[in-house]
Amino acid sequence: MTTLLTAFAALLLVAVLVSSLANRTILSTAALFLVGGFLLGDGVTGVVSLRPDDSMVATLAELALFAVLFTDGMHAGWHDLRSAWRLPGRALGWGLPLTLLVTAALAHFVVGLGWAESLLIAAVLTPTDPVFAAALVGNDRVPPRLRHLLNVESGVNDGLILPFVVLFLAVAQGSDDLHLGELGSELALGLVIGVAVPWAAIMLERTRLFAISPRYEPLNAVAIGLLVLALGKATHGNLFLAAFAAGITVATIGDQHRQAFEEFGELVAELLKLAALLVFGALLSPAFLGDVGWTGWVFAVLALIVARPVAIWISFLGSGLTAREQGAVMWFGPKGFASVVYGLLVLESGIADADEIFHLVAVTIVLSILAHSSTDIVVARGFDDEHDVPAWHGKARNLLRRSEPSPSAEDDGP
Repeated sequence: MTTLLTAFAALLLVAVLVSSLANRTILSTAALFLVGGFLLGDGVTGVVSLRPDDSMVATLAELALFAVLFTDGMHAGWHDLRSAWRLPGRALGWGLPLTLLVTAALAHFVVGLGWAESLLIAAVLTPTDPVFAAALVGNDRVPPRLRHLLNVESGVNDGLILPFVVLFLAVAQGSDDLHLGELGSELALGLVIGVAVPWAAIMLERTRLFAISPRYEPLNAVAIGLLVLALGKATHGNLFLAAFAAGITVATIGDQHRQAFEEFGELVAELLKLAALLVFGALLSPAFLGDVGWTGWVFAVLALIVARPVAIWISFLGSGLTAREQGAVMWFGPKGFASVVYGLLVLESGIADADEIFHLVAVTIVLSILAHSSTDIVVARGFDDEHDVPAWHGKARNLLRRSEPSPSAEDDGP
């Protein structure tokens, strides 16, 4: 634990020192922690020793995903969602199932998995994560509808895909009971917890009995998030749907709480995200990556450059998005913490192909993190108005202005 903490602190310091450069180039702090974990893991230097079945791995990935979804939910209140649901609805209603089906077909015909296992790995890899496209989602020059689309889609699809993961896992295990009732109750319970807890907390704060000092204002949302997490764990409600719903509820009825929490909350989410990436990277090794085989690598590449782009292209026909916007949506379907959590769930299930599925999931996530977190700044710049005019044009115009005689000089003439 001490070694892991030291490694995290050292990488965090490096990330802070190069953060300004990372914001202007393809250098990615996400990739830094992933590669750092890989180099420190058992397969290379052995400084950090972790196994996929270590409780720390699943716990960190789960906490990181919860924190990211909670903070993402705060970026959009219910009124915003209701008035701008058309595009996210296309992504979730059509894009999600189509991505799942295309990915399953790739797993079956490229890797040779059975249909049950192919549908399972497709469900694991279908959720998207905005964390690795932060420069795009967080850039004010990117059209709001595009940022809203990517943010809402990634926040909702993690919870929506979980029933399919459990369902296909039960089929792969040969179970006769698919537990559909339990899945529905978990989703409903997560939604209820995510709405009820922040609503009750904010309503209490508005009574005459309570008042929050400015110093403790940022901790109000922290307390709400922790309570949602604890109740979700205790009741087996869907944590990810609860997290996103809680963030939306706070943004809807407690805007001042969102503003007080926003900067602090995003820093907490960032720390958890980077820690989870370090741990995930430490699970990888040259031998692990070599065990995937060439068909596995081909599948991972096709899952990124074919499955989502084809599904999104079909889903957004006639949507009114510009070609640049649609291209960004097609490309930015990064695989992140939801896929890590669901992949570990499959690994722990003990099904015959669990190890192979986890290997395929892991390499797809690695390629996604490296590709998407390194290209978000490039794509985001495509929406920057300043880049529509070449840099030399502005410089030339300034030189011409300097060379023109000033009105006062003309007046001094003979």
